[in-house]
Amino acid sequence: MTEMLGIKIPMNPWVVLPLIVLAAVILAYLANIAILSILRRVVRKTATEFDDRIYRLVDRYLFPLLLVGGLLLILDVVPLPPKVLRAAHGLLALSGLLLAIFLLTKAALVILRNVEARYEAMRSIKGPMEILTKIVLIAVGGMIILDNLGISLTPILTTLGIGSLAVAIALQDTLGNFFAGLYIKADRPIEVGHYVRLESGEEGYVDRIGWRSTRIRMLPNNMVVVPNSKLVQSNITNYYLPENELAVLVQVGVHYDSDLEKVERVTCEVAKGVLQTVPGGVPSFEPFIRYHTFNQSSIDFTVILRAREFVDNFLIKHEFIKRLQERYNREGITIPFPIRTIYMKAEPDSRSQNAGPGGQG
Repeated sequence: MTEMLGIKIPMNPWVVLPLIVLAAVILAYLANIAILSILRRVVRKTATEFDDRIYRLVDRYLFPLLLVGGLLLILDVVPLPPKVLRAAHGLLALSGLLLAIFLLTKAALVILRNVEARYEAMRSIKGPMEILTKIVLIAVGGMIILDNLGISLTPILTTLGIGSLAVAIALQDTLGNFFAGLYIKADRPIEVGHYVRLESGEEGYVDRIGWRSTRIRMLPNNMVVVPNSKLVQSNITNYYLPENELAVLVQVGVHYDSDLEKVERVTCEVAKGVLQTVPGGVPSFEPFIRYHTFNQSSIDFTVILRAREFVDNFLIKHEFIKRLQERYNREGITIPFPIRTIYMKAEPDSRSQNAGPGGQG
C-alpha cells in the first residue's frame, strides 16, 4: 500500500515510482512541445540569425531541464526512505545545476558571437573573450554546486585569493603583455601586413601580433620582436592608416636665374610621367610643387607625388630624380651646387694713417 497526497494506492512504492517517473517524462515532453511551438512562432517573425541560434540551443536542452525540474517537484511526495530521498534530491539538484550552467554558458557564447559578428573590433579578440567567458561561468557554477553540496567556500576562496595574488605578482610582465595584446587586437592601431615605424626607429611590416609580443619584419628581412606592453606605450607611425596611399615628398632646388614658371611646368610633367609608368605610382594623382625657401645658392621647392604604399616611394623617388636631372639638362635648368661668394673690402693700413711727416709718429 502506497499513500501519496492523502490518497492510498494499493501498490508497492517501488512499483509506483516508475509510473511517477513515466508521468513526469510525459508531462515534460508535452511542456517541451508547447514551449518550443510558441518560441518557433516568435522566431519566424524575425529575419536575424541570432534568435534562430537561441531557439536551436533551447530545443536541445529544454526537455532535460523540464524533466529534472519535474522530478524535483514530485520527489517530496514519493513515499521513499529518507536516505533515498536525500540522495535522489541531491543527484537531481546537481544534474539540474550542471544543465543550467551548461545552457547559460552556451547562451553566453551565442550572444558573444552575435556581438562579434556586428562589431569588427570584437572579432579580433574572439578567442580570448570566449575562453574568459567559459572560465567565469564555469567558476561561478562550480561555486554554486559546491555550496549546494554543503562544502564551505570560505577556505577555498581564501586560498584562491592568496594563490591568485602570488601568480599575478609572478606573472606581472606576462599578464601585462597579454592584456596589451588584447588592447592591440581590439583597438587595432596596427594590423598584420601594415608598414609601421616605431618610436625607437625600427620600421617594417607587421608579421604577427601575438598575446605576448608583436613581430615586425624589417626590409633587410630581420625580425624585431617587441613586447606588447612596450608597444602600447610607444608612439607608432602606421603608414597604412588611414589608407595605404601616401604622399611622396622630394626636395629640389634650382638656380636663382631660373624661370620658375618653366621649372614648375617641367617638373610636374616629369612627375606625372613617373606616376603613370613606374610600378607603385598613382596614375590618377596630379603631382604639384610648392616653392618655399630662398636658400643661399638656390630657390628650394617640394615636389609632391603619390605612392600606393610606403615601400613604393623608394622606386618612385629613384626614377623621379633620374628623369628630372635628365630633363633639366635638356631644358637648361640648373640645379646649383652650394657656392659661397666672399667679398673682402680692403682696409687702409692704420700704421700709415697714424704716421706723421717723415714717417714719424
